Amino acid sequence: MARSTKFIFVTGGVISSLGKGISAAAIGALLESRGLRVNFLKLDPYINVDPGTMNPLQHGEVYVTEDGAETDMDLGHYERFTHTQTRQVNNCTAGRIYYCVITKERRGDYLGGTVQVIPHITDEIQLVFREGAQNCDVAIIETGGTVGDIESLPFLEAIRQFRGKQNRGDVINIHVTLVPYIKTADEMKTKPSQHSVAALREIGIQPDILLCRGERDLPMDIRKKLALFCNVDEDCIFGARDVESIYMMPTYFRSQNLDGKICELLNIWTKEPDVKPWEDICEIIRHPSRTVRIALVGKYVKLHESYKSLIEALNHGGYANDCKVSLSYIDSEELESLSEEELSEVLSPVDGILVPGGFGVRGTEGKIRAVRYAREHRVPLFGICLGMQMALVEYARDVCGWADANSSEFVPDSSHPVIHLMASQENVTEKGGTMRLGAYPCKLLEGSKAREIYGKREISERHRHRYEVNNDLRGALEAAGVVFSGTSPDDSLVEIFELKDHPWFVCTQFHPEYQSKPTAAHPLFASFIRASIEHGK
Repeated sequence: MARSTKFIFVTGGVISSLGKGISAAAIGALLESRGLRVNFLKLDPYINVDPGTMNPLQHGEVYVTEDGAETDMDLGHYERFTHTQTRQVNNCTAGRIYYCVITKERRGDYLGGTVQVIPHITDEIQLVFREGAQNCDVAIIETGGTVGDIESLPFLEAIRQFRGKQNRGDVINIHVTLVPYIKTADEMKTKPSQHSVAALREIGIQPDILLCRGERDLPMDIRKKLALFCNVDEDCIFGARDVESIYMMPTYFRSQNLDGKICELLNIWTKEPDVKPWEDICEIIRHPSRTVRIALVGKYVKLHESYKSLIEALNHGGYANDCKVSLSYIDSEELESLSEEELSEVLSPVDGILVPGGFGVRGTEGKIRAVRYAREHRVPLFGICLGMQMALVEYARDVCGWADANSSEFVPDSSHPVIHLMASQENVTEKGGTMRLGAYPCKLLEGSKAREIYGKREISERHRHRYEVNNDLRGALEAAGVVFSGTSPDDSLVEIFELKDHPWFVCTQFHPEYQSKPTAAHPLFASFIRASIEHGK
């Protein structure tokens, strides 16, 4: 860790889902636009070691880093808003902290001493602060949960202790809180924020800046009241109102000079921020030249945050084409019982179909039906991970005539297992951390659509899966018209397949959504949206 590193701790109060992650990411974007190097750390209070085995319907998506860590979805926000490339060290759960401390105790590192929350747990947390703050000017550390949660107390105590060990001006605390508007009273209420700050101060942390989430901008009288009761300067209280898009937050915070106040409190001198790229994105969001309709056919659509990176990447593809993406969330399981006429009624209004990843057999036959509709009706089709695998199963069944074709994950005794388990995973019994994770290289076939889209011979993309295309059946599939346009450098693993006689039918084993940004859309998403626009004309 550089000696000059400054620290920003972001906490939240009153309720969850106030937007701490977006706020932290937007602050990072503004500081980066001033020429500062930023890094992030997300602290999660749950006891799971990582989110890898958690249900997406409860927790949202699992974000995968370049080094193969399964992390909290907020790391996706950090990467989309900045040039930071997060790693395993940028996400830490209470489970990981306790696991490290217990391992040290079993190993004898504490020399038989009594192991306690203070100092052992809090010391371990502070080590994580320093590890996550390497190679940056400013480390932005977000604490999950809300003030008052039992689970968060060790993290907050560690923050209190850490600040006391640093030089004045090297650490600030930003507290995100709620200022609700009560319609019947036509009034904004400060009491929830007052209680939240009071709870934080009881722990020993005085916030330097308040970010007040609400439906409306903060009037001056509300700022004065919060300043009085929360012991925070008026010019350190900022609004965080609801906006049309999360990508409007950098310019919204900039309009209030939040980044300027942060630099003042941290005693940092920088150039003026360049927010022109964010202003351009805001203009496209407000005034798109057209709208394109995309169906997202998945099994976790009841919680949209299960596909957060995917949804954002689709939006980025829209920005690259000066276009608004209108998403239809379709439960793949519900497609399984529909008649052909009913299926057509659901899918015919859309301009493109995306079939995402997932785990387990539920809803897979519905994904196959969506793929078949796209192939037969020449609708642009983008399959990702399990979506790619089910697209290949569909082709094997309907074009190759292999009626029982499937993945061995779902039908172990299929005579045509076009998807099968990776050999290295055959004897694995634990679910956590056993997959092919992180970034791997891929070579692209000359003359293929994938090669045209990427504009280069070799790429690197992030993975999260166990099963692969069965090499024993690749020859027969190629003979039937499948183009395996992306493979591992040694040609042993299929990464991309496409169909030549289709306007846009591209499927990837990897997850391209993890590398898309609003200011630099991933080429596959930009191309898919462009093809969908053409189809919709």
